[in-house]
Amino acid sequence: MGREDRRGNRKSREQSRKRRVPELGYYYIVTDTDQTEKNYLEGLRDSIPEKLRGKIVIKVTKSRTVDLVKTCKEGASLYPQYSEPWIILDRDQVKDFDSIVRNAQQNEIHAGWSNPCLEIWLHAYFGSMPNIQDSVSCCNKFATEYERRIGQKYDKAEKDLYKKLCEFGNEENAIKIAQQKRKQCIENGLSVPSKMIPCTMVDELIKEIRQKSQE
Repeated sequence: MGREDRRGNRKSREQSRKRRVPELGYYYIVTDTDQTEKNYLEGLRDSIPEKLRGKIVIKVTKSRTVDLVKTCKEGASLYPQYSEPWIILDRDQVKDFDSIVRNAQQNEIHAGWSNPCLEIWLHAYFGSMPNIQDSVSCCNKFATEYERRIGQKYDKAEKDLYKKLCEFGNEENAIKIAQQKRKQCIENGLSVPSKMIPCTMVDELIKEIRQKSQE
């Protein structure tokens, strides 16, 4: 049986569930890429209700990838309310990839990694995450699919990247695909990020923000 509101009217279970949507926290997101990752994340931020956009800070650093955790930790410490720190990184050619992810976890920082690169996650918007080993091939394959779906060439500096992916692709399905790929990796005995191909954790950030920003 549902609860009553202040007027004494009985509320349905569905209405009660909607009221229990967790509140969006304050996100401090650090990446070392000033094009694709930055534009994609800013598009995500700008897609949520305007009153919540101030809860998401996106920091692009020129620090080395290996220093992302340190940069994120230092930046987040200046703003105590930003209790959801994230780093966004690709495996690409990063030699210390696994140790960076492990260091983030040890410092209670979420690691939104992609293997081999962010484009493998973006590809999921179009219905698949191909088994591609290197970032160059991954970017090229995504660029081909992007042009086929959207009708224009893929540009890493595209400001409306997130908007176009959601318009011509399917974000909800992309999240399901990413979850399934992680499950398959684990079932195949692959639990080290550098060995999990194709795989990403960026979908966890997207899912969390989208769910918690619902009105």
